[in-house]
Amino acid sequence: MAKMEGKTSLLDNMIGVGDMVLLEPLEEESFMNNLKKRFDHSEIYTYIGSVVISVNPYRSLPIYTPDKVEEYRNRNFYELSPHIYALSDEAYRSLRDQDKDQCILITGESGAGKTEASKLVMSYVAAVCGKGAEVNQVKEQLLQSNPVLEAFGNAKTVRNDNSSRFGKYMDIEFDFKGDPLGGVISNYLLEKSRVVRQPRGERNFHIFYQLLSGSSEDLLNKLKLERDFSKYNYLSLDSAKVKGVDDASNFRTVRNAMQIVGFMEHETQSVLEVIAAVLKLGNIEFKPESRVNGLDESKIKDKNELKEICELTGIDQSVLERAFSFRTVEAKQEKVSTTLNVSQAYYARDALAKNMYFRLFSWLVNRINESIKAQSKVRKKVMGVLDIYGFEIFEENSFEQFIINYCNEKLQQIFIELTLKEEQEEYIREGIEWTHIQYFNNAIICDLIENNQNGILAMLDEECLRPGTVTDETFLEKLNQICATHQHFESRMSKSSRFLNDTSLPHSCFRIQHYAGKVMYQVEGFVDKNNDLLYRDLSQAMWKANHGLIKDMFPEGNPAKINLKRPPTAGSQFKASVSTLMKNLLTKNPNYIRCVKPNDKKAAHIFNDALVRHQVSYLGLLENVRVRRAGYAFRQPYEPCLERYKMLCKQTWPHWKGPARAGVEVLLNDLEIPKEEFSFGRSKIFIRNPRTLFKLEEYRKERLEDLATLIQKIYRGWKCRTRFLLMKRSQIVVAAWVRRYLQQNKYKQIKRSTIVVQSYTRGWKARTILRELKYQKLCNEAATTIAAYWHGTQARRELKRLKMEARRKHAVAVIWAYWLGLKVRRDYRKFFRANAGKKIYEFTIQRIMQKYFLEMKNKVPSVSPIDNNWPTRPYLFLDATHKEMKRIFHLWRCKKYRDQFTEQKKFIYDEKLEASELFKEKKSLYPASVGQPFQGDYLEITKNPKYKKLSDAIEDKIIIADTVSKINRANGKGANRILLLTKNNVILADHKSGQIKLEVPLGDVTKVSMSSQNDGFFALHLKEGSAAASKGDFLFSNEHLIEMATKLYRTTLMQTQQRIIIEIADEFLVQFKQDKVCVKFIQGTQKNGNIPTCKRKNNRLLEVAVP
Repeated sequence: MAKMEGKTSLLDNMIGVGDMVLLEPLEEESFMNNLKKRFDHSEIYTYIGSVVISVNPYRSLPIYTPDKVEEYRNRNFYELSPHIYALSDEAYRSLRDQDKDQCILITGESGAGKTEASKLVMSYVAAVCGKGAEVNQVKEQLLQSNPVLEAFGNAKTVRNDNSSRFGKYMDIEFDFKGDPLGGVISNYLLEKSRVVRQPRGERNFHIFYQLLSGSSEDLLNKLKLERDFSKYNYLSLDSAKVKGVDDASNFRTVRNAMQIVGFMEHETQSVLEVIAAVLKLGNIEFKPESRVNGLDESKIKDKNELKEICELTGIDQSVLERAFSFRTVEAKQEKVSTTLNVSQAYYARDALAKNMYFRLFSWLVNRINESIKAQSKVRKKVMGVLDIYGFEIFEENSFEQFIINYCNEKLQQIFIELTLKEEQEEYIREGIEWTHIQYFNNAIICDLIENNQNGILAMLDEECLRPGTVTDETFLEKLNQICATHQHFESRMSKSSRFLNDTSLPHSCFRIQHYAGKVMYQVEGFVDKNNDLLYRDLSQAMWKANHGLIKDMFPEGNPAKINLKRPPTAGSQFKASVSTLMKNLLTKNPNYIRCVKPNDKKAAHIFNDALVRHQVSYLGLLENVRVRRAGYAFRQPYEPCLERYKMLCKQTWPHWKGPARAGVEVLLNDLEIPKEEFSFGRSKIFIRNPRTLFKLEEYRKERLEDLATLIQKIYRGWKCRTRFLLMKRSQIVVAAWVRRYLQQNKYKQIKRSTIVVQSYTRGWKARTILRELKYQKLCNEAATTIAAYWHGTQARRELKRLKMEARRKHAVAVIWAYWLGLKVRRDYRKFFRANAGKKIYEFTIQRIMQKYFLEMKNKVPSVSPIDNNWPTRPYLFLDATHKEMKRIFHLWRCKKYRDQFTEQKKFIYDEKLEASELFKEKKSLYPASVGQPFQGDYLEITKNPKYKKLSDAIEDKIIIADTVSKINRANGKGANRILLLTKNNVILADHKSGQIKLEVPLGDVTKVSMSSQNDGFFALHLKEGSAAASKGDFLFSNEHLIEMATKLYRTTLMQTQQRIIIEIADEFLVQFKQDKVCVKFIQGTQKNGNIPTCKRKNNRLLEVAVP
């Protein structure tokens, strides 16, 4: 609760009054002043009980940040200042915790901010609900449906740059945890007349301008459009560009949103094609032409636009041209065809454009519903968000305003009923006596419009269905006859004679006294707009289109489903939709957001008093306040009430230990509040008059000031005591440090003196000992010197003797050596003269060879077997030796390299060597395979869980596993299969399921045939008469052909001791059942890269096109 007091309460720091129920005095002027005061201080939200009034600020405010979301999350509705997040959180928590379906009704006139309010509600709910990949995807789809519907259903009007021209009701579905599961969108009364005609200063629907501005040139060419708005009659030019709106960027946003919601690319393209067709329909113009029988007929002036429309939609041009010129009327078994004059042709063109766009919009809503609908079938909780037209009173009001205001009458009726019901239920729940409240019941106005017998809509339908001449004037006459006495209906015929000269009510108009005020409707166009007629010829022409979307949009054009029954009128359809909506809303707990537009200039900081006063009047906001204040103006649970005001009573301050209700009773009795001013409910205190609440707030403010003074006093005393104790502790510490410092200095002085005395004493002792040692050393050195001189003399004498003896021995040895040499030379001279040349040659050769081998030691190349470097020979006669040395060295380093191989690597090189012997210079595909390692199991059969069943079914070791394209023997088309080579079999299995289709023993494989080209096509020849050869040989294509053929060759040789034949030729024969077929390889252009294309030419020839 302390945390709650720290937050901004509804009653804290109020600018004006946050809840209009507390307004005193309750008058229109005070109501307007309070609203303006809050608006001027950027407080755009104000409560009327649980109803939120939202004033459009026409600028961005920093009140929608993630921090604000967290601030209002799981908080009491009145705990914080008014905000749309408070209502959103209250609705979401009621749905999640109390299992109550909710609906949020957002009303207000165009430009009041209804669409933005609905976005804020949805974004808040998305932010506070659960997290997770699936939940986030659902939230993203729900949020991204808004840009799509805004592009196709919103337009710029004089009042709003992004005005919703349709009513939208979205049911968001949640699971029991409060996580969104999906949603369902319902749309009401799209203003399709805007497609063909817009008032001055307004635009067509956004999507037309976004498409032309944001599409690429390529897309525009496909849609046969030009970027210039002026080329299209359906687009108004005076307001084609809107300040601050980037249509090109918005188009990219819409395309991205459609992708997120779940639209496929072809669906998006179809939608854009329909939009382009509607745009080009407006450019079709007609010219009159007289027939022989005198009847007027219309012809299309320029058929180029018609041709392009037909190309876009896939309609036969003659069929559509006839539908614009003729009308067929069917009655039972008769058909009557009549020509259309120019005005009728233009009507037919516009009717087709409106219907195409209206049906496209309905298809979009249904398509979005398919994507965002909840997939789970568990019970769901529902929160509905209604964003619909506000009450409209223009200078000229027609059928659309009549229908819109009828819907608002129904919403006002349900608003009053549910508000009173909610108020009454709370009184009963709290045990407070309920008193009846007088209010204006607009059921009489609703009955005037929707009564099945005498209602305006019923009479309009009756007039439309009546045979004979039907006009708007006949409809007005019928109204004057039946509704003349109704107190809420006025016309020139229903008024007394003294008002016949009242020029404010023309003859072609009638006036209805709505709850929001009087509205005058021009009767012109009521009949045509209610009929909403589209000629059957046009429906049938649309159904004949080759365009899937357009064909689906006009199911009534199917000749097999011709229904002569007249389609329901626009008024009856809308009446049924409103009835369904009201029933839906009555099953949910309502939450209201009343949007108010402060000015018509769409400018910030401007508050137009007259405009806002008018909206306050027709929204019935004052009446809503009076209903809420008819009993008790303010109510609050006991716990927050006691927590807020407990400081006003000594018994409850600072802590109350009993029940909260008893504490509130003690508090109010202590303050001497009159008992008639409050009442105790079961869980809440009810206060009758706002003055009592403001009096409590005044007492609280004064008490808080006293408490603040007390807190200041206690704080200052504590601060002074703390400072004194700190200073005392500091003085003790300082004194201790000073004493310590002085004692340390004294100790250091004594220590220094002691050290000086010690050093002098030790020096004297050391010098005495040194003198004694020096004397002793001198004595020892004298004896040593004498002995050394004596030993030196003796040694020199002995050395001299030994030198003389050595000289004598050396002389004898020299003389003896000379004598022996002379003797040897005399004996050898004869022998040397005979063999001198040979010996010199052999000695020279020996020295050269020694030098050669010593130099080779330093010039030997690396031990890599692929290093071809070798030093040049130094002498020509060593050529053979040099080559032999190179060969021996290469063999030695190859052996050293082979000694490093593992058994597995040796096996791989054996396979590569085998492949070289089989395919080198024979198959063009071979060089590309040299650098690729032979992996064997390319599918990882034993590791891939997809092929677990297949792996378990094979007992032998898998040598190779790869996907091959099996060629159909009949037509040459390929189908993917899994080819497995084991020690004993060749196995074919299904590529998807892994089921074994065929097992061929290796002994039944006799030959493998392939071309010499750069392709992976090969034939597997089987032994005649074997079980696998019943249908003939097999044709395959695989990019690992060299590896597959090599492994098959080696495995067959190892297991069967037989060599299979490898045939490489550009033509070879294969056996298909009983026929022999020639497979011929030709050069051709490939559609699928380097994959060969097979084509069965006849029973004896199969051509394979290779790159």
